[in-house]
Amino acid sequence: MHEAPPTASAAPPAVSEPLAPGLKQRHLTMLGLGGVIGAGLFVGSGAGIAVAGPAIVVSYLIAGALAMLVMRMLGEMSAAMPASGSFSVHAERALGRWAGFSVGWLYWFLLVVVLAVEATAAAQIAHGWVPAVEPWAWVLLFMVVFTAANLTAVKNFGEFEFWFASLKVGAIVLFLGLGMLAVLGWLPDTDPVGMTNLTGQGGFLPNGWGGVVAGVLTVVFAFGGLEVVTIAAAETADPARAVGRAVRSAVVRILFFYVGSMLVIVTVLPWTAQQAGLSPYVKVLDAIGVPSAGQIMNIVVFVALLSALNANLYGSSRMVFSLAERGEAPRGLLKVSGGSSGQEGGSRGQAGGVPRRAVLASVAFGFVSVLLNLLWPDTVFLYMLNSVGAVLLFVWALIAASQLRLRARLEREAPQALELRMWCFPYLTWLTLAGLLGVLLLMLTDDGARPQVLWSAGATALVVLVAVVRQRRERQERERSERERSGFTHR
Repeated sequence: MHEAPPTASAAPPAVSEPLAPGLKQRHLTMLGLGGVIGAGLFVGSGAGIAVAGPAIVVSYLIAGALAMLVMRMLGEMSAAMPASGSFSVHAERALGRWAGFSVGWLYWFLLVVVLAVEATAAAQIAHGWVPAVEPWAWVLLFMVVFTAANLTAVKNFGEFEFWFASLKVGAIVLFLGLGMLAVLGWLPDTDPVGMTNLTGQGGFLPNGWGGVVAGVLTVVFAFGGLEVVTIAAAETADPARAVGRAVRSAVVRILFFYVGSMLVIVTVLPWTAQQAGLSPYVKVLDAIGVPSAGQIMNIVVFVALLSALNANLYGSSRMVFSLAERGEAPRGLLKVSGGSSGQEGGSRGQAGGVPRRAVLASVAFGFVSVLLNLLWPDTVFLYMLNSVGAVLLFVWALIAASQLRLRARLEREAPQALELRMWCFPYLTWLTLAGLLGVLLLMLTDDGARPQVLWSAGATALVVLVAVVRQRRERQERERSERERSGFTHR
């Protein structure tokens, strides 16, 4: 459906993708806005405030800038060469098959493991509302519902995410509005807060710049999920234009939501009032007198978790489908719904073009992850979770490395394809790579983060080793076949 431009002539030829263009621009835009607004923001941000104080705003600015640069690079490549495998396809074209194989399988593994965390956390919230239903039953219900949604037309996934994201974005906008009114003292029975909480309790930098750095390590992973936008763009009617619009609108607005939220939180309440594991949003809403603030945020977090579960199932299925297209996963996963492969994508309409086997393969491993999380959360599943803890940073680094190679190729062979350009190339790309390396090195110095880096590095090394061995074996088989043909011709 979406073929690569001639820029990829040095890479293996792209395979036509029989996926139906069922997503609309509004789906992609809201997926970009809501894809990263999850429990990491609504709950996990409390841990960042606890270590950085009011300077958590700076931590979010740094982490957000890093994510924004990565997305700009990814947007540039995806607008020029849209594909359902997104950065995995780009890595293969830029660095070789080993890179496409490695980043594709690592990202798939990351999504299906995190999916278990989201399903389990959502089940715990639902169990609190309906104690008669056991958490495992809730997990089963969520998995069945979202599997069914992803097995039908892709527009169903788009509609789910559109309304999920709308609720999350609406909740943050309302929170920002109430917070500003509280700061100004325009709410009933409130006095203006002013800047007191930004300068008191140790000042804006109570733990120095070390606290800011620790805050970055805490919040940087909250920006993971933006990548799904470029994967989904391949299933729109005009992928190049759609991904460009989505990236432009999403990154700046998300940065505004994240930084704006943190600024409101640390302005309305002293940073010392926050605790890791407790939602700072609930604290603020309670402080300004919003009734049932805890239950309201429980609903928002619940929706955020289900939204992330849905998006991860979608992203993992499209990634493994793309790997199958390139011969890096079983070819049987290429089966799609809605007619024969010879049909045009448009003729299948909105009901076809869904890689159902890829969806089922991803959800099957997701079920295994959920079972491991329920049975052995502190042993087997903990090791799995650690093994993907820093994978997002490795994926981002490969995105940057791919953009360095592909940008030069695009400018030389098809400059007209560069509808969306990375700023200040190549300097900001190199700066991003340096920033990602810096975050990884800082994680190695942190006792809590070090196991994640080491386990993730081990998992990455294993996948790369498999990729290299596969590539070498295929090369040897190809050379053997050529020698046999040559000998037969000579005889």
